[in-house]
Amino acid sequence: MNLSPDKKIAGVLVPLFALRGENDLGIGDLGALREFIDCIAEIGFTLVQLLPINETGADNSPYNAISAIAIEPTTLYLAPGSPDDLTRNDFENAISQTDLANLRRGRVRYQQVKGLKQRILEKAFANFSGHGDKQRQSEFERFCEEESSWLRDYALFRVLIEQNKGSAAWDEWPPQHQTMESARNWVRDLPQEQQSAVTRLLDFFCYVQWIAQQQWRDIKAHAEQRGVALMGDIPFGVSYYSADVFSRPDEFLLDWFGGAPPEPHFKDDAFTQKWGQNWGIPLYRWSAMRTNNFQWWRERVRATRSVFHLFRIDHVQGFYRVYAFPWRPQRNKEFLPLDQHQMLERTAGRAPHFVPRDDNTPEDREANKREGEEYLRVIMAEAGAARVAGEDLGVVPDYVRPSLQSLGIAGFKIPQWESRDGMIIAGDNYERLSVATYATHDHQPIRALWHEALDNPNSETGQQARATIEKIAFFAGLPMQGTAVFSPPNQSRPEWKPPLLDQVDYEKDFYPAIMDALLKCNSWIAMVMITDLLARKYRFNVPGTKANLNWTRRIQRSIAKLRSSARERKRMQLVRELLEKHARV
Repeated sequence: MNLSPDKKIAGVLVPLFALRGENDLGIGDLGALREFIDCIAEIGFTLVQLLPINETGADNSPYNAISAIAIEPTTLYLAPGSPDDLTRNDFENAISQTDLANLRRGRVRYQQVKGLKQRILEKAFANFSGHGDKQRQSEFERFCEEESSWLRDYALFRVLIEQNKGSAAWDEWPPQHQTMESARNWVRDLPQEQQSAVTRLLDFFCYVQWIAQQQWRDIKAHAEQRGVALMGDIPFGVSYYSADVFSRPDEFLLDWFGGAPPEPHFKDDAFTQKWGQNWGIPLYRWSAMRTNNFQWWRERVRATRSVFHLFRIDHVQGFYRVYAFPWRPQRNKEFLPLDQHQMLERTAGRAPHFVPRDDNTPEDREANKREGEEYLRVIMAEAGAARVAGEDLGVVPDYVRPSLQSLGIAGFKIPQWESRDGMIIAGDNYERLSVATYATHDHQPIRALWHEALDNPNSETGQQARATIEKIAFFAGLPMQGTAVFSPPNQSRPEWKPPLLDQVDYEKDFYPAIMDALLKCNSWIAMVMITDLLARKYRFNVPGTKANLNWTRRIQRSIAKLRSSARERKRMQLVRELLEKHARV
């Protein structure tokens, strides 16, 4: 596919779990993604951006995966004949005790969905093992051999999770399970019958990954046929309780945990305001990774590019420096009420700080830049023809964006955050090598901000929402007049007044203007969050929180019902006209 930045394109960001297919099993899967690709291709979009698809742990966060390479099994489309080894009888028997209508309703219920899909895959694997044809057996063996650098270690990690009642907390497992070496010895010393059972389970987890790779490569081919590119996502970090950390502990620092610095304006979480975001990801021991030519990172990129045409690196500034905590996220509540002195007493003098160094001196800034570029050049070399974007939002050192441009990595532009000398920057002035979007999966949808500003005008959150809406209106060049003067810091614009929100129609006036402005900008990619495209208010994730509703919200209507809705067809016709107007089709 031609993904040269010379040709402007547009896409839709959607979490896969949020899609509703006609025959899904309680979560968005590759069947729903196929429907979605067909849907957006008809509108004129040429890109679908997804969140990470790696296997998730107990918190179900795609940014806290238990494997940097293994694919999440719930993404698979399961039906009679998919995979080939699944018969209709086995499929129907597996789902017979499940109330599918109830499971498909509302939010994702991960425990039920994961259990159901594993039972179905176990049926398919039993058929494959019992009477799979020789050609498929050979293909499976070839897959296991080609992926041997990570696959068997991952499969053993998954077996150990099963042995420990579903817990991935390897530091709480019995001693014989706590290291890769001791776990292999444990398997070797098992009685023959138990060893055979473990071997079969190892093969099962490898089989699931084989099927996953086949299905994802098939969907990539289908997207190409529809003229749509798939954009993946590589998180900067990986879970402490992951197969990667378990099998390669020497390549990680296990007593410091990555995150982001404090954000005083972040009102959703008191800990984030005071101390920052503590993601709990172990830091990298870059010196150890360098000794094997960054093998782990190269494998990670190869796996991503095999199923995606381009990919985004989450928290790309982490390659230059990352904010680190000396305690695990489980202890955040303990540290929330403490002052700086009390915190240092509790941590034996170790304070959260940037690693490997902050940017307080020119020498430190240059060293961070040099090392960050070294690591990113490895990723770019391994990416090959796949284009790369870097999420460069939040607290970003001033050298990061020019550095990314020099490496050929597209940065992100959030219009309401892009300012110079206190003024919102016009989209015409964006670098071509950039991705423009009003929101990511972490942000409130624009319509939610709109209603917050209207419904709670005197509250702090309502005033913040109004300020954001006014900046977006300014970016969109809305001509409507209101009563409050929008005066960005350092420079006023008294000739422009923001719209009086209760006198503006969101659908008729605001939505067309902001979509037009986004698609008009100079950025290579204009990306629309699915909730903004559909003008919905619901949110998929609140950063820095452990809310049990994160990563569970689904689009209220199925893709088929959205396509048949007269109201949505009218909205999408408007979007189609704007895509054509700005030559993004």
